[in-house]
Amino acid sequence: MPESHTFVVVLAGGSGTRLWPLSRSHHPKQLLTVHGERSLLQQTVDRIAPLVPPERVLIMTEQSHADGIREQLPEVPAGNVFVEPARRGTAGSLALAAAEIQRRDATAVMASVHSDAFITDGDEFRATLGAAFTAADATRQLVLMGIEPTSPSTQLGYIEAGDALSEVGGYTVRRVVRFIEKPELERARRFASSGRHFWNPGVFVWCVDVILEEFGHYQPAILDRISKIAPALGGPEQEQALGELYPTVPIETIDVGILEKSDRVAVIPARFDWSDIGSWGELFELLPGDQAGNVVRGTHLTLGTRDSLVFATSRPVATVGLENMIVVETPDAVLVCPRDRVQDVKKLVERLALDPEHQELL
Repeated sequence: MPESHTFVVVLAGGSGTRLWPLSRSHHPKQLLTVHGERSLLQQTVDRIAPLVPPERVLIMTEQSHADGIREQLPEVPAGNVFVEPARRGTAGSLALAAAEIQRRDATAVMASVHSDAFITDGDEFRATLGAAFTAADATRQLVLMGIEPTSPSTQLGYIEAGDALSEVGGYTVRRVVRFIEKPELERARRFASSGRHFWNPGVFVWCVDVILEEFGHYQPAILDRISKIAPALGGPEQEQALGELYPTVPIETIDVGILEKSDRVAVIPARFDWSDIGSWGELFELLPGDQAGNVVRGTHLTLGTRDSLVFATSRPVATVGLENMIVVETPDAVLVCPRDRVQDVKKLVERLALDPEHQELL
């Protein structure tokens, strides 16, 4: 399909609480530099740029992140950064993005990607995304990417694939049978070895008219609110319309609200390595370690520490005899926890949210 009709929407509104204390509500995971020289958000846009230029990239975010995003992405036009006045879930965000893209190009095909994914093979990602653009345009399906599992993860959602629908550029497009959210370990083991189940990385591609048609079928209340905002998009009344109407959009995710209901959903099994860096433990697994198995960022003084992650941002960190631990230092907080307890960091942040004395740490 003509590349001039392709757009990419980057969802950049999350808070990344599992990477506390480095990730905060005002400076979330996607704005952090956890590997390389660029933030996860910048790497996301860099990865897209050879396929879709910044003029056709939309960033969906919230007010607390907007300034940081504009500072990090000067190449993206200011009007392409959409500041949602309230969190309404990914369904409302993508319906709004589809309405804006349709205003610009009624024949457009749009992709939705998350701003905080860890992907090392940019060429393979772009090849898969290009195939998904072509497949969505040709088949009029809602096309998802699926990642072949490398482990029986219980923290990720799975896509079950069915029969092949078509071949596009060497990629097989398969019908989606169902979605399974965070299965128990035994089911996850079966899924990881089945050849029919794929991790759901949240990368979606569809024609704008098709997705808005599906909103009409399955989420008419959301479409009704977005349709009232649409006439103001791109004009002087856009901010007022968003402020008045967007907070009334029903809260829903695109997965539950549309994808799990629609009968026109397909998946392209992807060949690139992917992680959502959902915890400090995942970051430990992704980054290279030293001879003692330690992953270190910043200044680390050690005696007998092994197989641990040490992330120091403002001071030297000294450890003695630690094994399989996570240590994260920031100017106002320090996290220390065993690697097998990293999923509990989210619970810790939830407890902080209930403590008036520590609100500044969120």
